[in-house]
Amino acid sequence: TWFTENGKAKVNVYKENSKYHGRIIWLRDSLNAEGKPKLDKHNPDAKLKTRTVKGILVVRDFQWEGDNLWENGKIYDPENGKDYSCKMTLTDSNTLEVRGFIGISLIGRTTIWKRKL
Repeated sequence: TWFTENGKAKVNVYKENSKYHGRIIWLRDSLNAEGKPKLDKHNPDAKLKTRTVKGILVVRDFQWEGDNLWENGKIYDPENGKDYSCKMTLTDSNTLEVRGFIGISLIGRTTIWKRKL
């Protein structure tokens, strides 16, 4: 289980059928201004705009490549409704570098996830 950058969310990462996936299991700010659960309102698929952010599969289809590296996966950003190619690197037992990108990994953004805040 990992806290995303700035502790906004907690993601449970698990292995299924030889691939790794991660689901949001906790949000620091889980309610919107009306006091209702935050929805996936930025999703381009109209059918998914009404699902709650808590519970969304945000990382999926990662393959273990060795040397503390998982590649060939996708990451979904509920803050903008976009999917990105992604790779993840375990830099120490408490730190996971998550790099989302479009095209090649040189053009992208890295965030740091922690097991403990």
